[in-house]
Amino acid sequence: MAKRRTSSAKSARRRAARRSRARSSYQFHGGETKPRRRRAVKARAKLGRVAAIAGHALRIAMVAVAVLIFLGLVFFAQLTQGLPDARELFASVHEPAITVLDMHGEKIGTRGQGAHVRLDELPRALPLAVLAVEDRRFYHHMGIDLEGLGRAAFANMQRGRVVQGGSTISQQLAKILFLSPARTYKRKLQEALLALWLEHQLTKDEILEIYLNRTYLGAGTYGVEAAAQRYFGKSAREVTLVESALLAGLLKAPSRYAPTASIERSDQRTALVLDQMVEAEFISPQERAEAQAHPARIVPASASAASDFILDWVIAALPDYAGKPSQDLTIETSIDLGLQRAAEAALDGTLDKEGAGHRAGEGALVAMRPDGAVVAMVGGRSYADSSFNRALGSRRSPGSAFKPFVYLAAIEAGYRPGDMVIDEPVRIGKWQPANYTGRYLGTMTLESAFAQSINTIAARLGEQVGRPRIVAVAQRFGISSPLQPVPSLALGSEGVGVMELTGAYAPFANGGVAVIPHAILRIRTKSGKVLYERKGEGPGRVADLQTIGLMNRMMTRVVEAGTGRSAQIPGQITAGKTGTGQDHRDAWFVGFTAHMAAGVWIGNDDFSPMKDVSGGNLPARIFKSFMTAANQGLPMTILPGTWQEPEMPAMPPEGLSAGTEPLAPPEAESLGLGSLFRGIGRLFSGRPSTSIN
Repeated sequence: MAKRRTSSAKSARRRAARRSRARSSYQFHGGETKPRRRRAVKARAKLGRVAAIAGHALRIAMVAVAVLIFLGLVFFAQLTQGLPDARELFASVHEPAITVLDMHGEKIGTRGQGAHVRLDELPRALPLAVLAVEDRRFYHHMGIDLEGLGRAAFANMQRGRVVQGGSTISQQLAKILFLSPARTYKRKLQEALLALWLEHQLTKDEILEIYLNRTYLGAGTYGVEAAAQRYFGKSAREVTLVESALLAGLLKAPSRYAPTASIERSDQRTALVLDQMVEAEFISPQERAEAQAHPARIVPASASAASDFILDWVIAALPDYAGKPSQDLTIETSIDLGLQRAAEAALDGTLDKEGAGHRAGEGALVAMRPDGAVVAMVGGRSYADSSFNRALGSRRSPGSAFKPFVYLAAIEAGYRPGDMVIDEPVRIGKWQPANYTGRYLGTMTLESAFAQSINTIAARLGEQVGRPRIVAVAQRFGISSPLQPVPSLALGSEGVGVMELTGAYAPFANGGVAVIPHAILRIRTKSGKVLYERKGEGPGRVADLQTIGLMNRMMTRVVEAGTGRSAQIPGQITAGKTGTGQDHRDAWFVGFTAHMAAGVWIGNDDFSPMKDVSGGNLPARIFKSFMTAANQGLPMTILPGTWQEPEMPAMPPEGLSAGTEPLAPPEAESLGLGSLFRGIGRLFSGRPSTSIN
């Protein structure tokens, strides 16, 4: 037993020794065990692979950056290719000033930029006001203001909408000089690159100087000099602190903040600019208070309240006569500022007094000599509220003011003012026109039907002579708007413009010669060189004198005893025609004397109905007010044309009793007294044997 215990003890000692040796063998070899060494080798291998991948990626990134830089340089080179030498911008900074004169040489107004003003000639307050509100860090950035962009982005994000812009003056100038106003990312990128180019080419003062002479400042003015002349009647070299703030305030939205559009908005914007100047420490609070105590005095419009309508029209037509202007020009026109003011007074005075009660908000008036030379044009009640020219740009239903072309077509087909007709219900297909009064008057002459504006007779007359013939007559006389040959054409359902309808009446005043309404008579340079002079061009004769005389007889009757009695002009023979659109949406009076033709339209821009307005009340009274002043001192002159009717008993209605569709042919008429009298009438008159069914 003792021997067995001794053996067991030896075995235990051997096992302990083996364990001790095993432990000592794991504790050396670089301080790591074998498993740890293997893990370290794997980690180093992985790190090497990562380093290799990172190095490869870095090389790729460097190549990509190089490619992007190359493409950017190529793009920038293409973008700036063809740009002028920056120094040439000073030579081309002057936009031509266009001065428009009336027929007596009185100035209507000037559009364009005017003379270039150097930065050092301007009062210190003007550029500081611009910097305060547009680009306060102008002298501290390189053309792109990253700090300003961040500030604007943060402000816009806070408000949830765009309340600040990040464009610098350099970027704005780049847009003015080289880019379109389109708001796209591509345009913004181009703007930024071109701003950098400008900063490289020009000094800060030069960029600011060009900007102040190029930017749009409302009321058709470009540059601070033209704007100062327009708003204050003096040079930009003389503007005060408050005037400088007003001009700087226009940069954000010239049409909205211009004092000609809204004095209240302009004053609010000016006050904001003064606050910005104080915040930027450009002026003291005391200087701001003193400036606000003496607000800017805005000079009246150049010639008349509506003269801007004329300036827009004349200057828009300038390229058709003399090409795009490259120098200062003077345009002599047929406008008579005395008559222009009379036209404005007639329209505004009547609508101010009666418009609200009749729910009539707008109007337009055009007056021209019989040769088409426009002497007055009012495109609306207030150019400041709306620059839309209703005399030129709006097509409205003329109603019965279109009927002269229907009746003229009938006269050319052989009918005469003394022909007897019947006012009774009529149906043309599914259309059944009614009279304005809702009543039917029975037997009357064609002349009386015209004077009293009987719709049933005009509609049936239009069917008899033919709608295509009516369209041709209207176009021959000067109507250029599209005319659809529908049954209601005879009642003036197709829209026309005030200018074109007035021009289409001019042949009645001049004896049958079509005209081209115009205002430009002569265009000359500052040195006096004549670029264009009107020689009296026109389409020529469109009706013979006898036909014109017969129409003048009927249109004179409208004013003497018909729907246009309110248009009578003392001391003048006056002719014309009233017109009232469907549901009182439009009301017209177009008429003339031997000296002048004029057209008046009244309505609402949203086509809403007026209350009890017809061509015979408001438009006729406006026409009378203006034409009385326009014809003052002129001799009474008989209207052109001659007419002669055979002396014979009045004939019964000539076929105008039919009121159903299809119309009965002449052979189907019963032989009675009506047929007998019609035959006698044709025998004496020599007119063709036709009937109006």
